Amino acid sequence: MEDINSWLSLPMYENLNHDFAIRRFCPARMEQEQGGECDEALVLDEIVLSSPFDATSTPCLASSEIDEFVDSFINVDHCDNDDNNSMENHQNFDNFQDDLEAYSMADDFFGNVSMMIDEAEFEIMNGCFEIVPDMVPSAEEASQGMDQGLDLVHMLLGCAEAVGCRDTQLAGSLLSKIWALASPGGDSLQRVSYCFATGLKWKEKSDAFQLLYQTTPYIAFGFMAANEAICQAAQGKSSLHIIDLGMEHTLQWPSLIRALASRPGGRPALRITGLTNDHNVLEIEASMKTLVEEANSLGMPMEFHLISEPATPSLLTKENLNLREGEALFFNSIMHLHKYVKESRSSLKAILQAIKKLSPTVLTVVEQDANHNGPFFLGRFLESLHYYSAIFDSLEASLPRNSPQRMKIERLRFAEEIRNIVAYEGPDRIERHERVDQWRRQLGRAGFQVVGLKCMSQARMMLSVYGCDGYTLATEKGCLLLGWKGRPIIMTSAWKVNNVVSSS
Repeated sequence: MEDINSWLSLPMYENLNHDFAIRRFCPARMEQEQGGECDEALVLDEIVLSSPFDATSTPCLASSEIDEFVDSFINVDHCDNDDNNSMENHQNFDNFQDDLEAYSMADDFFGNVSMMIDEAEFEIMNGCFEIVPDMVPSAEEASQGMDQGLDLVHMLLGCAEAVGCRDTQLAGSLLSKIWALASPGGDSLQRVSYCFATGLKWKEKSDAFQLLYQTTPYIAFGFMAANEAICQAAQGKSSLHIIDLGMEHTLQWPSLIRALASRPGGRPALRITGLTNDHNVLEIEASMKTLVEEANSLGMPMEFHLISEPATPSLLTKENLNLREGEALFFNSIMHLHKYVKESRSSLKAILQAIKKLSPTVLTVVEQDANHNGPFFLGRFLESLHYYSAIFDSLEASLPRNSPQRMKIERLRFAEEIRNIVAYEGPDRIERHERVDQWRRQLGRAGFQVVGLKCMSQARMMLSVYGCDGYTLATEKGCLLLGWKGRPIIMTSAWKVNNVVSSS
């Protein structure tokens, strides 16, 4: 049995420097150990990150921690001291191949060594179960499996370090290699690697959105205009309930909470209900809990509820949304309603009609101002090429051409949108952005009329913070447009129920 233990402890890897393998995947480790700083220092010089998610960077792992962590995957009998003591009396098998045959009786290749049986038990069981020779792994196959397991562990650790140091290129490269080895239907290590790789991908996407919010005014402009519309419509109302369609984050709400808490005439009671089918539900709930505590500390009662379902006409009812008498109801959509624009437009019409039945005080709509829903592919392609060329040009005005932050925003935020617009058709194509005149037409037919936004001065003040001369502002029939060098990029608007609906 000592032969088995010596094989399981991988003598073939005695000379393998685990720490060197991690350094191979994350050069930031070598730079830090040589007295330098992680790439994060360069990132912070380029842009000051103020998000609560970026309060601290993930530290690089110590060499001893890496050795212990990797060994925990390979030397599975390391902690089973009692089992090892009980196996000292077991007889040795004749050769290495017999060791492999005995080990194959375990449920899993990386199963507990204590599950192995002695020679007498093996003879008894052999009478009941036929051992198929093809199922016994050869020494070469076992070695390859161990090699792949080590690669997965090392790449996961290297990717985590790269994400912590905001090395976007290295993180993306490692993730692509991990996807090639990990599998939701593989062995235990492949399955857990798949789940962790998925988590790392979602963290990267969340970080990309945060960077876009901080380096360009596009997202902040939509939040500011929507919040201003809500504050204006909420004057004189003591209880507010906001339904956020497609909630993906909580960045919009801190400024609204502070504005409502300091408004003349007293603080209202505030409820926010988020509808989401996103994966970061726990993150949203944790962030909103912090905001609720902040609102309460300002003397404003606040509640938050999250519904993990996408907005549908059947969900948008008084009972499902827990609407209360005396509340002023608001619907908020930040770059979300375009996902309901289909070829027939019946889906968007059903959503708007369901909202209208609840008689909201205001519906805020922020959308990309572009025609990416045309019937012909070439027209859609050319329109999206012009639109995203303007966005990429504005990003380069804020971040250098070789900036890893800019590349992260483009790769994780805009590249996916472009791929959906260009490569997908039918229900799979959800990035169906439309121009402001189309939104005016659709909302008008559903029974809404525009409420003129009165926040041009606030928008100009906000743009001055970014220090770029290329951003432009324009108004169009009550809607406010933010563009780059005259090319509209984002449309903001507010709508109320039109009690006199036209016959069209």
